[in-house]
Amino acid sequence: MDRNINKLRVLLIGSGGREHALAWKLSQAPSVEHVFVFPGNGGTVQIENISNVASEEEIAEGDYSALVALAQKLDIGLVVVGPDSAVVDGIEGYFRESRIPCFAPSKESAELEGSKTYAKDFMRKYDIPTAAYRNFDLSVAANLESAKEYIRSANHNVVIKASGLAAGKGVVLPRSKDEACEELDAFADGRFGDSGLSIVVEEYLEGDEISVLTFSDGETFKSLPPGQDHKRILNGNLGLNTGGMGVYAPTPFVTAEVMSEIEETVLKPTFDGLRAEGRTFRGLLFTGIMITPYGPKVLEYNVRFGDPETQSMMLLLSQDTDLAAVLLACTQKTLAKTELHVRPGYACNVVISSTGYPGPYKTGQAIQLGPVLLQDIHIFHAGTKMVGNTLQTAGGRVFSVAAYGDSLEMAVELAYQGVKSVSFDGMYFRTDIASR
Repeated sequence: MDRNINKLRVLLIGSGGREHALAWKLSQAPSVEHVFVFPGNGGTVQIENISNVASEEEIAEGDYSALVALAQKLDIGLVVVGPDSAVVDGIEGYFRESRIPCFAPSKESAELEGSKTYAKDFMRKYDIPTAAYRNFDLSVAANLESAKEYIRSANHNVVIKASGLAAGKGVVLPRSKDEACEELDAFADGRFGDSGLSIVVEEYLEGDEISVLTFSDGETFKSLPPGQDHKRILNGNLGLNTGGMGVYAPTPFVTAEVMSEIEETVLKPTFDGLRAEGRTFRGLLFTGIMITPYGPKVLEYNVRFGDPETQSMMLLLSQDTDLAAVLLACTQKTLAKTELHVRPGYACNVVISSTGYPGPYKTGQAIQLGPVLLQDIHIFHAGTKMVGNTLQTAGGRVFSVAAYGDSLEMAVELAYQGVKSVSFDGMYFRTDIASR
């Protein structure tokens, strides 16, 4: 077999818990020689076959040409992109021009995440089930009052979403119409910057929210088991929205019949619609779906691996699944011929954050990590860095402690057992992941 296929050198872009989990799984792939991570974190330097390369001081954020040059220097055979901003910016095109396989959708297809207003109109055009909605451009003063009038006239509760990227936090769930109008003023005043001047006001859906991660090569698609994220910062799903505080998978209430319905009414028309628009999707589609009394409805699309969904999903991939081969197949339109297996059982991860997140928080806190004695518990670093010989906090979400178990109860118990191995001043985590 060709060396470039049999022994890949992989460049993984990103620095969070998602990237640590991906690096961990990629390093185990038979087809991988070495995983290079840019810029990585304090955890991605502690695994055999993985190394951090360069730094954000050496290569500026958004300097994709410099990353292409780095990939060429390292003889990279596959690039994997984690962060949403890089994918939406069109990083894939830079590597495509240099003929380096890059696992990320094109800039055109990434608009599904980059613009929620585009995504909602796309769903309406292709009859994909979603909540009732209206789009508003708040940079035009008159539209602010129009949005308030729409909210006052609606016969349902509403959700307000920033159309652009907002690090998973650009969604507000007002408890009344008066509160919703106050939130509109905050959006118009720049609460989420330019990303929040274009908004979606949509119907609040009742039900159970799930995340579905789907690989696609533009013609074939294959999904991982559905997971359930816990978005709010406080127990009981209270408090501010975050990037995610923990995920378990699979979700027992999503039957095979429901997944089949999701594939037929959501995933297939999404990929078919993108292809019809000249935006053929090759990469990972993350679909947020509400299981309502009236069937599955799409909440949002993301066009990259979810965080913290990925930390649980990597534990569910079978030992004989070569993740690098799956990702490479998506870039080469050969996914149908590639094996993707999921082992039985459950995975759960618990996010440990710095106190104050998702608002202001301290960094630079010294971290103590105790030993993890069980092979089914994994501590993935999210916001950490090595300063000399000391591991320190460097972000709002600091760790994602993931565990695998034969039952959901076992996976949850092991994840919380792993949390006990972590200690730093101001650490916080929810204690009710998967309790529902």
